[in-house]
Amino acid sequence: MRRLVVWNMMTLDGYFEGKSPWDLGFHETVWGDELEAFSLEQGKEIGTLLFGRRTYEGMADYWRKETGAIADMMNSIDKAVATRTLDTATWNNTRLLKGEAAEAVRALKAEEGKDVYVFGSADLLNSLLKAGLVDEYRICVVPVVLGGGNPLFKPQDREVKMRLESSRPLKTGGVVLTYAVGG
Repeated sequence: MRRLVVWNMMTLDGYFEGKSPWDLGFHETVWGDELEAFSLEQGKEIGTLLFGRRTYEGMADYWRKETGAIADMMNSIDKAVATRTLDTATWNNTRLLKGEAAEAVRALKAEEGKDVYVFGSADLLNSLLKAGLVDEYRICVVPVVLGGGNPLFKPQDREVKMRLESSRPLKTGGVVLTYAVGG
């Protein structure tokens, strides 16, 4: 069975996105050679990149216009979108997962191949975490306090324990933390 691994950047006060959709300016605080190398390194582990619809639309719009090693990776990798509303996916190598997200992702994890990764997609992640489908979180903590925005972790019905697997400080001041879910 494939694992489901989450990769996101998050501010010190818990936001993965600012007060408006796609307000990601705080990413520039930690972006640099180390994080670019890390992104390409973990890209080699990705079998399928999973998105919710809104994140898919924003990522597709952004990455189709970009060039470079990360853009090449993002545009060529196998992608899936958990959606109830999209009828077609126009970004290269993308398939739609229709119906109830947890069931569709459970089937996706059961496929052969490398791990399933989720970037962004906090609402989708909330449902997947509640369903017990998230295996690992990789979070780059950005040394910024936004004071508001879209939190990465939504309120849960239960406590979710995690176990620190590794920490990796960056010269830019960020720290990449890797947690196994179920600590």
